[in-house]
Amino acid sequence: MPALARAAVAAPHERILRFHNTHTGESLKSVFWAEGEFIPEALQDINKLLRDFRSNTIADIDPALLVLVDKVSRQFGSNNVIHIISGYRSPETNQKLAEASGGVAKHSLHMEGKAIDLRIPGVDLKQVHKAALALQSGGVGYYQSSQFVHMDTGRVRHW
Repeated sequence: MPALARAAVAAPHERILRFHNTHTGESLKSVFWAEGEFIPEALQDINKLLRDFRSNTIADIDPALLVLVDKVSRQFGSNNVIHIISGYRSPETNQKLAEASGGVAKHSLHMEGKAIDLRIPGVDLKQVHKAALALQSGGVGYYQSSQFVHMDTGRVRHW
């Protein structure tokens, strides 16, 4: 079969994320990228799930962050449900958290929709951390006592 004919019958490549927000109890399975493009309606659904649950504020999540999360998740299988600890944070929420804890950055990328804190049930947190570090695509933090890995699309760094 000629190459063009094979391409025409091949299933389109899709990126799917399965999220569970640990604070709201909401879950979402979303095809957020297909046939070389992000799907705007899916991004809106993801933005809502990753909202600041404290203030109910929704903001745009960086699509590049979703690609990073997908890349990490796929290393452990295709049907993982990713538990979200924190997605977007409003400046007010971030300030309150920073004042209450030394572990919250005053200028957190969560406020720009460029950071996420997550875990993948059934997958060792150290393995999730290692997979995120290997991508060399942004910041990666390991919070063993709180049981989550932080990922962001900022400069490459780790802690």
